[in-house]
Amino acid sequence: MVQALSVKSRSKISWKAIGLALNALVVSIALFILYRTLRNVDLHKVWATMADTSAWSVALAGLFVAGGYMTMTLYDYFALRTIGRDDVPYRTAALAGFTSYAIGHNVGAAALVAGAVRLHVYSAWGLSLVEVAKIAFITGLTFWLGNTFALGLALTFAPDLSAAVTRLQPAINQLLGAVALTIIIAYMMWLLPAPRSLRHREWRLGLPGARMTLVQIGIGCLDLAAGALAFYVLLPDEPGIGFAVVAVAFLVATLLGFISHAPGSLGVFDTAMIVALSRYPTEHLVATLLIFRCLYFVLPLVVAVAILAAREVRVMQCG
Repeated sequence: MVQALSVKSRSKISWKAIGLALNALVVSIALFILYRTLRNVDLHKVWATMADTSAWSVALAGLFVAGGYMTMTLYDYFALRTIGRDDVPYRTAALAGFTSYAIGHNVGAAALVAGAVRLHVYSAWGLSLVEVAKIAFITGLTFWLGNTFALGLALTFAPDLSAAVTRLQPAINQLLGAVALTIIIAYMMWLLPAPRSLRHREWRLGLPGARMTLVQIGIGCLDLAAGALAFYVLLPDEPGIGFAVVAVAFLVATLLGFISHAPGSLGVFDTAMIVALSRYPTEHLVATLLIFRCLYFVLPLVVAVAILAAREVRVMQCG
């Protein structure tokens, strides 16, 4: 018995070590490519490009970022309804969703950090650790369903456009896209006959049905579209790459950044976007990335921390 537990424990540790090693490898490769790409960048051109970016473009990008974070609040609202906590109002779901993603995006190890923030917010409504874990699972499922579906569509129906990002032959893109869409279809077919649930020892999690899974896919796609649009409107007019290419690049860069667990996807997201959109001058892309990071990462982090700090002060004053 003890020996079996020891083997199981070593197995878990080895898989964790492999995961950490892969994360470190992804980040290292990205940083190396980023260094090679940026070592000859003219910083004066970067600052000049940032200064030339119109206030209208920045404001429009800010609106898309705000829309994206509003969409992220639906991850939590949907998850709360899925686990049967209809008593928790949208404003609480919005608080937990916004702050957890804004902080998780920047600190790294998003799943762990976002879970801790959610627990802090939802504990005031009496949610248990198990319930918060269920919310984390459903929100993660929503993210991956939406992004897998969007990636599958892009690779399958726009393989030539996707080739600019993936650097693969169109036929290979179509094959990968078909695999992604097949996974989504197979999952939905699995859900159709009867309600499905996941069980682990004493707890059970009922999964959304096929119809509600379409809602999950819609939420994930809206999140992706808002972020991609925010980046797109910040790009220079020339060479005029279409939104579809930028959206695929943004999706791939986002997924790579998520997998890497790097704080703010730093280095990984940036490298992927620079490589995918190499038709733009590097200085212009760096300027766009810096403005986008301020809008999508830094500003939401400041707002989220300020909201949580104000909430704590109010609780202390009332207590």
